[in-house]
Amino acid sequence: MNLPSSFSEINQLLIQDQLDLVDICKYYIQKIEHSSTNSFIEIFKESALKKASEVNDKIKNKNQGALAGMIIGIKDNICYKDHEVTASSKMLNGFNSVFNATAVRRLLEEDAIIIGRLNCDEFAMGSSNENSFYGPVKHHLDETRVPGGSSGGSAVAVAEGLCMASLGSDTGGSIRQPASFCGVIGMKPSYGRISRNGLLAYASSFDQIGVFTTHIEDACLLTHIMSGKDEFDSTLASVETHLKKIEPLNNKIAIGIPKDYLDFKSLDPEIKIKTESVIEKLKRDGHQINYINFPFIKHLVPCYYVLTTAEASSNLARYDGAHYGFRSENANDINSTYELSRTEGFGLEVKRRIMLGNFVLSSGYYDAYFTKAQKVRKLIKEATEQMLKENDILLFPTTPTTAFKIGEINDPIQMYLQDIFTVHANIVGVPAVSLPMGQHSNNLPFGVQLMSSTFKEDLLYSASQYILNM
Repeated sequence: MNLPSSFSEINQLLIQDQLDLVDICKYYIQKIEHSSTNSFIEIFKESALKKASEVNDKIKNKNQGALAGMIIGIKDNICYKDHEVTASSKMLNGFNSVFNATAVRRLLEEDAIIIGRLNCDEFAMGSSNENSFYGPVKHHLDETRVPGGSSGGSAVAVAEGLCMASLGSDTGGSIRQPASFCGVIGMKPSYGRISRNGLLAYASSFDQIGVFTTHIEDACLLTHIMSGKDEFDSTLASVETHLKKIEPLNNKIAIGIPKDYLDFKSLDPEIKIKTESVIEKLKRDGHQINYINFPFIKHLVPCYYVLTTAEASSNLARYDGAHYGFRSENANDINSTYELSRTEGFGLEVKRRIMLGNFVLSSGYYDAYFTKAQKVRKLIKEATEQMLKENDILLFPTTPTTAFKIGEINDPIQMYLQDIFTVHANIVGVPAVSLPMGQHSNNLPFGVQLMSSTFKEDLLYSASQYILNM
């Protein structure tokens, strides 16, 4: 089956009765079954085909939703009622959700079809998708390499054409980094734009649901539909949702280029050259290019990991073997139930972050680490807000390198540094998007990243569309 690459084209063909949605759904199911990347943990065959049949009838009756024909995969930390959700952890193996995440509910109401759940780093903790209970996800272009993480399965599924779009979560770059590695669009909206209700929590003041697509218009549409107030998430902002369609970038804009990112010592030379060529094209087109100093680059990763591990240690305390989830067969009293269930149920990286979080929150170290990190976060936020007062958007690479080999990075600190260019947006809470910028000489993709002020996704989409069409 030869399908158009954009959802709008597929949607029109369905409306014109030139395509059948059940056939499209079967086509994607077959592609997933023949894939060897381990991106999908489970295909929701029965519910997906049932939904496809229902939407077919709606299309014939001309009362279909805005996403009729959209086939979506969801990261395995987003709840879908009566379907398994495990955060790719032994701790939740076999757990079925009893409700829909708000984002999922809104997609279903507009007749999207959720085709399966996607592999990820356990509890979204990782930058390579090697930390999954279900095994690592493999890069679709080179199966010896990682796809990035933690939403590696979501990125590969879209890049490999196993679904039209996918949902991921982004706590410190978990959408944008794998999007860069896999050559697709990865969008992290502003914190407070999309409800976190039904997203299994990692770090509650950083987590945000976002999307992977191959077209920026599809990312805009999906984000719009998932946005808006929700009684189940008190952190949502009371701002109007942005437009469903992207407005052309008719005016010249000011673009800030943080020199500290371009001068980062571990930045791949080819990625730097490509980013500079994008900047030069924008300059030739008449946009204002401002090179700016951002002196906090060395503080980003330490600040991020102190705060996120602290929040993780609190959020993951609920998985204790007593209420739900995995319970050790070797436990014989309450203490051994807690200790053995968490020891056997969590993977190494999750346990490492829980222990780090407990340490920075412990008596005697709280002020030295957690309180100080909060102060640093405030400084980073203020500096970023000032940069975005003087510039409409910021532009810099998404990742320092292309995808590395599976098993290549064993040092946790080196792995954490993979997030050096992406944690910035999560610390501040602003929207950011990774755009594919072609291929490296090693034949692997990489991306460039745009950031804007909070809730200015419209500008970000317009600028993205402009850059992708240059």
